[in-house]
Order: sequence, then C-alpha cells, then structure tokens
Amino acid sequence: MNTPPLPSGAEHTDGSPIRLGALVPLTRPGWVEAGRHLLAGLDLAVREVNDAGGIDGRPLELVVRDTAADPERAAAAVDELADLGVAAVAGEYHSVVARAAAARADALGVPFLCSSAVLDALTEEPTEWVARVAPAQSHGWRIYADFLLRAGRRRIAVATQSSVYWTSGTRVLRDHLAPRGGTVLELDASLTPEALCDALVDHGATALLLLVGHPEPAVPIVRAVRSDRRLAEILIGAPAGQPEFAEWGAALGEDGAGIPFLRYLPERLGPLGERVGKELRERLGEAPSFVAFEGWDTVAVLAAVLRSHGTDRAAVAASWPRVAVEGTRGPIRFSRAPGIGVWQWAWAPVHVVDRDPAEPDRLRVLHAG
Repeated sequence: MNTPPLPSGAEHTDGSPIRLGALVPLTRPGWVEAGRHLLAGLDLAVREVNDAGGIDGRPLELVVRDTAADPERAAAAVDELADLGVAAVAGEYHSVVARAAAARADALGVPFLCSSAVLDALTEEPTEWVARVAPAQSHGWRIYADFLLRAGRRRIAVATQSSVYWTSGTRVLRDHLAPRGGTVLELDASLTPEALCDALVDHGATALLLLVGHPEPAVPIVRAVRSDRRLAEILIGAPAGQPEFAEWGAALGEDGAGIPFLRYLPERLGPLGERVGKELRERLGEAPSFVAFEGWDTVAVLAAVLRSHGTDRAAVAASWPRVAVEGTRGPIRFSRAPGIGVWQWAWAPVHVVDRDPAEPDRLRVLHAG
C-alpha cells in the first residue's frame, strides 16, 4: 500500500511507515562495492528497528536511490525524496556527491545524516540541517600524515586526479607535513605508469599515495610500482581506503597487500559492534567494511531522534546537538567542530591499517589516531 506524499514531513498517527531516504552508489561509475556495504548497514538497522516494534508502533521504510557517483543525480534524488515525505535523508559514500546532496537538503529544509563522505566542506556555509557520522578528511588525513612521519617517510609523492576531494586531501597532507620536514610532490595520474615510476625515482620519493579512483588508474599504477626494482623500498599508500574492500585484493592479489589506508573502526569492537558485524557478514557473504558499520550507525541515530522528537523535519534537524546514541564503534554525539559547517561526530575511531602481505585477509593496525 502506497503512503500519500507528505512534503512537510508532518506527524502521522495511523501506523503508516516513516520513510527515510537513502542515497547510495549502486552503479558505475560509483564505487558499487562501497554502496553495497553501505546499503547493507542501513537496511540491517532498519530491519532491527522494525523487529523491535518500529518507532512508536510505526515501521521504518527505507526509500533507496542510486546516485551512481553523480552529484546532479543525488541532488535530484533529494528533491524526489522530499516530495515523497521522507522524515530525513541518509547515506552517500562519495564526498562530491554528498556535498551536492547536502546543499540541496539544506535548501529544501530536509535533514540529511551523511554516513561516509569525509570532505570537510560538506556545505559552503554552516547549516542546521546536515550532520555526519564519518570523520572529517582533515582529521583522518592528519593522522595518516603522522603515520608517514613516524615511518620515516618524508618525501611524499601523490598520484592525483582532478577532484575537489583529492585537492583537499593533498592540501591537508602538505599543510601538516611541511612544518615537520615533509614535502609533497603532485604527479598527474594521467601519466603512463612507466612515466610515473620515472618521476618517483627522479624525485627520490619515499612514499607514493594513491589519490585516484579504483580500479582505474589505481590498479595499473600499483602493478607498475611493484614491478619496478628501482622502487623496491617505496611505500605505497591509499589514505582514502581503497584496500578496505575485497575488490581491491581480487584485482591486485599479493600486490595489493602492505598498502596502508585509513579505516574508521576500533581495533576491537565492543559487544554491539561484534553482534552487528556478525549479522553484516552473513548478509554480505564477506567481512563487513567500516562503511557497512557507518550505515548501521546512521539509522541508529535517526531512529533515536525519531523516537525522541517525532518526524517533523525541523524537529529532527534541531535534535542533532542532543543526540546520545550507542553506535557500533562507540558513543555518538554531535558537536560543532572548528572549520566544519555541519553537525559532526568528533570523532569516530581512526586507524591506519594494511593487509598483511603474509596473510592478505588479515588487517594489521599500524597507527592509531
């Protein structure tokens, strides 16, 4: 049975579903594997809420829209979801897409809880309508820069593509490393892998960071560097987390191990995280990524807000500073972090990890934030 649209997000008393919009990359060029994990977390949490009686007897209904990593498509989806009467919008993995969604949600007065995108400037101006459970890029990438320094890697090269996300990441790294004796050389990822290897040798780089998409051009770059004897001692890194997903190992095999990346999970999950992780593993048929946990935590926050403050959109947005929810990765509370215009969980756990070359399915914690 279809529920009539409720543009204002007004209250019901008839037991009809409470709709939550979900923005997820499910088709290329979006990172489909990340989208699958994000949706698994969102959906599992919705099912658990409903199994426990819903929100005051009303079930949650997840209304999913595929963004395909397209900002315009995401903004149009927010319009559509607003017309369908959703109480809030959740999700998204890609930062440039989440930024478009956040701007549209702010303009329409629709609460948006961002699950995975980390770009600091999620909105141009401070807003009351948007909150985020993922850590900001400046926070996580500074931790990654500290890891590089502790590992003795100070001559850093970044292979980068044109994107506000990669540009922002490069700036974070440079600003943090430069006062501490580090240098950052930008290399255009459109170089042939062989030319890129030559540039690394000429620069005397001790680390190469992949600020690029997967599988192209990340996979051919990794293969070229791994096969170049001149670069046997260089550290390959991927702060954006590409090696988190099984697709990375399937494409690169042994070459994909030993590449440090940022992971937003504690070293050891607590009882709630363990239980949810087990459920997610059964759903996904593989180890859940931190993105799946971000999805679950997103719905846990929204369910708590809806129970306490109802479905009126303005009331939902006004509740961000009063959130106190036990998430899979620790207690979630939102605050105003300096330089960030949205309500921010400061912070989810941050670790630098890699896949053990001797046992690629095993993750090693190399540095804690």
